[in-house]
Amino acid sequence: MGNKATVFVVDDDQAMRNSLKWLIESVGMNVEVFGSADEFIRNYYPGRAGCLLLDVRMPGMSGIELQEYFVEQQIRIPVIIITGHGDVPMAVRAMKVGAVDFIEKPFNDELLLDSIRNALIIDVEQRSLQAERSEIAARLAALTPREHQVMEMVTNGRANKEIALALGVSAKTVEAHRARVMEKMQANSLAELVKMAMVANIFNERIENNDDPSA
Repeated sequence: MGNKATVFVVDDDQAMRNSLKWLIESVGMNVEVFGSADEFIRNYYPGRAGCLLLDVRMPGMSGIELQEYFVEQQIRIPVIIITGHGDVPMAVRAMKVGAVDFIEKPFNDELLLDSIRNALIIDVEQRSLQAERSEIAARLAALTPREHQVMEMVTNGRANKEIALALGVSAKTVEAHRARVMEKMQANSLAELVKMAMVANIFNERIENNDDPSA
């Protein structure tokens, strides 16, 4: 169940929930409907593939408040905001919080379905990136502190001689560390190693903090 993409609909209007359920199922997509943000939170577990079709104005927690809750909890799921009371400030707030689209009722069915399809593509891309980050993190964890240091310097454009001087070791020692880094990171080229560093968000770390030769 958790591996197949599902469109989660959260709307306090039962007629709208039923209409959306019928529309989404009519094109072969999985759909689950909820009458409130609280009900959705109680039944959703992070990690399920899919996207969220979310009404803005609901009793209790609003749609945008649910978005903000997800941000706080670091739960990543593409969100499409739907509302019958849309205005520019609300749209801006929804998009700033991370909504992938903002649709006002009444909406065109095909436009809504296109937005859902786009959100599901975004979900796949986000999951792929997260899986890649997890794999790279596991490889980074296998590096020694010195190897991690050498990787940071290499991926920030330092030549072996510069690294050797900064660390107070020989260029040959740097070459040996670099070779082990390439092996442990399973990188076939410097360009591939740089890409891994960028994905792991370490590419822009300041090397100056690690230049102590006694490290």
